[in-house]
Amino acid sequence: MADTGGIGLTKKKDENFGEWYSEVVVHGEMIEYYDISGCYILRPWTMAIWETMQAFFNVEIKKMKIKNCYFPLLVSPAVLEKEKDHLEESEVAWVTKYGKSDLKVPIAVRPTSETVMYPYYSEWIRGHRDLPLKLNQWCNVVRWESSNPTPFIRSREFLWQEGHTAFATEEEADKEVLEILELYRRIYEEYLAIPVVKGKKSENEKFAGGLYTTSVEAFVPNTGRGVQGATSHCLGQNFAKMFDITYENEKGEKAMIWQNSWAYSTRTIGVMVMVHGDDKGLVLPPKVASIQAIVIPVPFKDADTQTIFDACSKTVEELSEAGFRVEADLRDNYSPEWKHSHWELKGVPLRIEIGLKDLEKKQVSCVRRDNSAKVDIPIVAMVKEVKDMLDKIQQNLFDVAKQKRDASVQVARTWDEFTVALSDKKLILAPWCDEQDVEEDVKARTKGEIGAATSLCSPFDQPQLPEGTLCFASGKPAKKWTYWGRSY
Repeated sequence: MADTGGIGLTKKKDENFGEWYSEVVVHGEMIEYYDISGCYILRPWTMAIWETMQAFFNVEIKKMKIKNCYFPLLVSPAVLEKEKDHLEESEVAWVTKYGKSDLKVPIAVRPTSETVMYPYYSEWIRGHRDLPLKLNQWCNVVRWESSNPTPFIRSREFLWQEGHTAFATEEEADKEVLEILELYRRIYEEYLAIPVVKGKKSENEKFAGGLYTTSVEAFVPNTGRGVQGATSHCLGQNFAKMFDITYENEKGEKAMIWQNSWAYSTRTIGVMVMVHGDDKGLVLPPKVASIQAIVIPVPFKDADTQTIFDACSKTVEELSEAGFRVEADLRDNYSPEWKHSHWELKGVPLRIEIGLKDLEKKQVSCVRRDNSAKVDIPIVAMVKEVKDMLDKIQQNLFDVAKQKRDASVQVARTWDEFTVALSDKKLILAPWCDEQDVEEDVKARTKGEIGAATSLCSPFDQPQLPEGTLCFASGKPAKKWTYWGRSY
């Protein structure tokens, strides 16, 4: 990677997306590369975003009477063996030594927690009064990805929340699946300003141990790839059978529980960088930005620098008291121009400049990160004006991202139309017969160096499917509209 001296990018988003992304997340101080491939240091700039999403999600799940807990990182092989059909064995990391001695039995590092948690659900759930049992944990997991690690998007260790809930009835489980999925939509659309599609995964793409999987799907127009943003699974009774999780119902009969699991991870942050970032660096939505506005003094030759610095500090104080996340960059060893580039690179939504002329006019100068628009605002109206600007930035980021996403959607009714749209990096909406072997055939026929096409989801909001519509791939009668494309 080229050395930019800590300021500015050397790669263009439209010309070399992969290297641009690597530069942005490092020079924007989101991550640092670690000495173990596929593992990354998450710097404070990243953790502040994660904590904001975490705070929102915690409040919402607690309204649903879901409680936080924590289960151990280590998994015994005997327990993991029960889920072997649902795991990629090559992704499981093992602890084989302590000190210089070999463990008699190797211990796995959790790739997910169904097998960690469910033996205890079997102990804790005895009767109908023990239901529902609704737990969530915030933790890290390890999946030893072997191909193309990418910060946030595909890493060997990542942070996530995973919810695991148990109910007496299928109806209760179905209802929660959609309630959680709506929270995931809100994280993407209301906080990260990224449009997503809510839908159901195909039988091939669902969680292998589940009854069905729902997801929110994002799209990165620059690469023409979909991103599975978060998933909410109905597990049915598969794991209840596997771990003998039964209870005595109100009639005194033995019954089997229904279960869900659901998760979103730090992948969300990578999607945000990919969708909003530009050739100047990160572009952060105000709702999740660690610093929503940065105040920069603009001293002028013989001007009273201390007066300007005092005005900057007062501005920070006033805006902070009003509830905004604001800091001042009062470093005297960097020029205002350098500071502009630095904070643009870090994606701060709003830059507030204060110079001698601003003080004389009792105003501050504001520059938006999303569109570079510059406006002078009177100090007496600063709190209201800053709030309005941050709200407009948040909305504009979503609107621009949605416009780009929508412009990437291509309807394909035939195989020829599908292959053209795929080569044009489109998000393809196609009528499908909903047969697993047909999806496997689509993967086989599109397999190449940059990956095969697969179904992303069948949207809940289904366009009209006229009678007689045929599947784009098989020519059989179509049953639904489904989004297709390459994906991360």
